[in-house]
Amino acid sequence: MTTTGRGPAAHLEKVEAPGSMLTHTAARALAFLRISTGFVFLWAFFDKTFGWGFATPSARAWINGGSPTKGFLSGVDVGPFDGFFHNIAGDAWADWLFMLGLLGIGLALVLGIGLRLAAGAAVLMMALMWAAEWPLDKTTTGGEPSMSTNPITDYHFIYGVAAVVLALTYAGHTWGLGKWWAALPIVQKNRWLI
Repeated sequence: MTTTGRGPAAHLEKVEAPGSMLTHTAARALAFLRISTGFVFLWAFFDKTFGWGFATPSARAWINGGSPTKGFLSGVDVGPFDGFFHNIAGDAWADWLFMLGLLGIGLALVLGIGLRLAAGAAVLMMALMWAAEWPLDKTTTGGEPSMSTNPITDYHFIYGVAAVVLALTYAGHTWGLGKWWAALPIVQKNRWLI
């Protein structure tokens, strides 16, 4: 038996530890996911603000006096929280929080800055929207099919998970301002701002 002077675990030195390596292709894919996800939030913000006619007609645009939350929340007819959502539908504070959330999350993701804060906000917003649509119910309060296609994992869940993954992988460093942002003195002192 030949000895090399190295311990039995010497072969592990060449093995990458989980999560320690991100290829350039993977970094670019994450950047593309980051920008695409951010665009989803920004598009919703601009369409609700200006009524571009996709989800929001011009007459119901926020700048024309429409409410970004009234239509969706007043139409909630599933789940145990429908009364709560009906009560806040169209409230000014709910409109402002919702719209600032869409804008802030969207800008953070597109620019690649403040991804930890954006991920937390996205998870909260998506959890609330999931609760409003309550995909666990097969039928509405009126007995009609709820149109839920999956009781757990829907697009709200995927957007929330994507935001967390993007924050944890520093996805803003590729095709974004993440490196510059992370080097700012205020961010260096407050790492939760990364």
